[in-house]
Amino acid sequence: MYQPFDQLPDSSRIWIYASTRKFSVAEQEVIRKTLQDFCAVWATHGTEMPSSFEILHEQLLVLAVDESQLGASGCSIDSSVRALQGLEQALDLDLVNQGKVMLKDGDGALRVLPALGLKSKIANGQITPDLEVVQPVLQTKADLRSLWIPVRKSWLSSYFPN
Repeated sequence: MYQPFDQLPDSSRIWIYASTRKFSVAEQEVIRKTLQDFCAVWATHGTEMPSSFEILHEQLLVLAVDESQLGASGCSIDSSVRALQGLEQALDLDLVNQGKVMLKDGDGALRVLPALGLKSKIANGQITPDLEVVQPVLQTKADLRSLWIPVRKSWLSSYFPN
C-alpha cells in the first residue's frame, strides 16, 4: 500500500537507483504516477506492504518498504525491478544497471559514471578526493541522512596515490 515517503518509518528498507541523466518534469510526472500505482499494490506473499518512493536530485530514485510487519521477499523485489524496467523502456532510461557510481561536485552537479574505468578517471583528475559519492551500503531510510560522503572517505580512496 502506498504511503507518502515522509510517513514511512526511518527503519524502512531502501533501494537506490541512479539514472545516467536527469529526469525531465514530464518524466518525473510519469515516474511518480507509475511508482505510486506500483506501491499501491506492491505485495509480498499476497500481503500488501507499506511502501513509497522519492526522487532525489532529479536523477536518483529511492524505493522504500516498511518491513516492520513483513519483509520484502525475493519475488516482491523482482516485481519492483520489473516496474523500474518498464520505466526504463517507456522513458529511455538506465536505472537498474548497478554498475554505476554517483558523484556530486561542490556545486551540487550530479554525475553518474560507469564503475568500469574509475581508476583512469581518478588518474587523469576527473574524480578528485573533494567530490562526494553516494555510499553504496545504505539500507534504511534513516541512512539517507548520510547519502553523500567525500570520495576521500569512501571505497574510492584506495585508488588515490598517498
